[in-house]
Amino acid sequence: MSETVAPAEQLGELVRFMATQLVENADDIDISVDDRGSSVHIMLRVPEAEMGRVIGRQGRIAKAMRTVVMIAGSRQNVRASLDIDG
Repeated sequence: MSETVAPAEQLGELVRFMATQLVENADDIDISVDDRGSSVHIMLRVPEAEMGRVIGRQGRIAKAMRTVVMIAGSRQNVRASLDIDG
């Protein structure tokens, strides 16, 4: 039997995967997922020194991450948003 994983958990793991590829120490990131039924809010916290890597030039990486999260959420019929904090 296959286990069904909640969309909020899957989106949180997606953000964790993307963030760990960008920072030097993956243990420094913190992700909190707020499941509000048909919407999911994800908060990514990274150390201040790593903010440049996660945000990217003119916010391009952050914008791309938000786009990926929104598309992944829409495929699971939830509205997903991502906030990045240092």
